[in-house]
Amino acid sequence: MRVAFLGLGAMGSGMAARLIAAGHSLSVYNRTMARALPFTKLGARIEDTPRAAAQNADIIVGMTADDESSRAMWLGDQGALAAENAPDALAIECSTLSHDWVLDLAQRVRNRGFRYVDAPVTGLPDAAAAGTLTLLVGANLADLDAARPIFTALATRVMHFGAVGQGTVYKLMVNLLGAVQIASAAEGVVLAERAGLDLRLVADAVASGQAASPQVVRNVRRFVAGDHSASVNFTPALRLKDVEYALRLARKLGVPSEFGAVAAALYRRLCDHGFGADNESRIIDVVRGK
Repeated sequence: MRVAFLGLGAMGSGMAARLIAAGHSLSVYNRTMARALPFTKLGARIEDTPRAAAQNADIIVGMTADDESSRAMWLGDQGALAAENAPDALAIECSTLSHDWVLDLAQRVRNRGFRYVDAPVTGLPDAAAAGTLTLLVGANLADLDAARPIFTALATRVMHFGAVGQGTVYKLMVNLLGAVQIASAAEGVVLAERAGLDLRLVADAVASGQAASPQVVRNVRRFVAGDHSASVNFTPALRLKDVEYALRLARKLGVPSEFGAVAAALYRRLCDHGFGADNESRIIDVVRGK
């Protein structure tokens, strides 16, 4: 299929490479041209605007950092929605965005005559490169079926939560849960540290105990190793953005979300001190009072 891929960050670059490997014809756009250049060797066409990348594409995929960058990709004279496409072109947002913007974008896409699939992802960059992501989908069934030819190259699991927006609801919920888990894990490790426990033994015990989850285990091990600037998987800035979107949704639905507010405050403090681009395991330094 003719696919336009917008956004070649840590996740998007792996996803785009998967689509090329699966035989799809790809045009790509990234705000920083240097990240796009390697894709010429893979056979992709590099365009200098989202509109040019989306021109005549069957499917347009967005994978950007936040609402602001998503708006820049889709809207305006040079945005993807200004491209000339078949009436049934499919717009797919894989970014983690606010619920309000997803619903707004979906309506804009429909007004343009395209179809829309809400499909944020779970998984780290290595899963994106391996095609083993999980897609959290909000869409009608016909549009989901139309997206499956590219979903099979990106993911080993597609979870359909309902109508457009419902995939984003789940993604924000689970990332809010993750923020609370990681912040509380940092508190626990500092407690163990100040009591004089062997932190490597603590990490092993957490990994085999009732509190274990993949992200708790991963971050506890990084708390102990202290390698917060190497091999960054997920940044405090992105975690804070996701939590703030989740808290906005919680307010709209009348959910207090007090634990989420505390986690957001810790991540905000970390970002305010200039560590927003490190690995999110750096949160332990906030708990330590550094």
